[in-house]
Amino acid sequence: MRFAFFGSDVFALPTLVALAEAGHEPVCVLTNPDRRRGRSKTLHPTPIKEEALRREVPVLQPAGRPGREEAEAITASGAELGVVVAYGQFLTKRVREAASLGYSINLHGSLLPRWRGAAPVAYSLRAGDAVTGVSVQKVEKRMDAGDVFASRELPIGPEDTRGALRDRLSELGAELMVEVVNSIAAGQAQATPQDESQVTLATKLSKEDSLLSLDSSAAELDRTIRAFTPWPGGRLELEAGALGLLRVRPLETSEGGAPGTILEIGAEGITVATGEGALELLEVKPAGKRGMSGRAYANGRRLSAGDTL
Repeated sequence: MRFAFFGSDVFALPTLVALAEAGHEPVCVLTNPDRRRGRSKTLHPTPIKEEALRREVPVLQPAGRPGREEAEAITASGAELGVVVAYGQFLTKRVREAASLGYSINLHGSLLPRWRGAAPVAYSLRAGDAVTGVSVQKVEKRMDAGDVFASRELPIGPEDTRGALRDRLSELGAELMVEVVNSIAAGQAQATPQDESQVTLATKLSKEDSLLSLDSSAAELDRTIRAFTPWPGGRLELEAGALGLLRVRPLETSEGGAPGTILEIGAEGITVATGEGALELLEVKPAGKRGMSGRAYANGRRLSAGDTL
């Protein structure tokens, strides 16, 4: 099929490549504008633009949501279908219906209708889901509410971070998208309405979400930190300053102590009491400093068992 591709994040890259290598033709690509990065403020394109240029596919980069001009360009390109993956902009009816089939499909990083929204992987990890997955759905006005063509599950490991899980989901999603587009091309695709009674939401994350409290359970803190890695991360506000939590391990313990009490300083890290259980801080990052082991942080602050972190 000839398709218009909407994508900006690296999560979308495997799908663009997989569709092209499966024999489907990207005839235009829509992606976010180049952004300035680093001290030099040099403009950098999205990974989707880089791949499109490598394949000599025309690229459109509207500053905001695509409008009439982009819809007309999609129609003129001869696209039969719109394919959306981690694009980051709302699609109007005119744009999502601009291809000749009259609709677009989207790859979403959850098992819809669970975790509709901007941060499904983070919410799935934080909630302690045993499995997550990907879904391909029809794009509608309501976010992630369209009929679902297909889904595929992926188990969540006990040490998975959001970054690692997204990488695996992006590859799984690319495989699933190829299957769905193949079925559309063959005239065999069927989509099923979502069960609205099972909807949960995964709203956009912010930097403020990184602030944690040791009053929470060790298991919840571990899940949240992994869910927020690499961004926005997890941090504690201590008297000694903000402390980023890069890697932790939840522990079951019978030892008591108010949340924040240091139970042990071991070879790898600091074990602190939480609202339920204990948390071993294996790798931390004090404000303005590089990451270090929990043991190195304890040595620097001259902490001992019984102290309050």
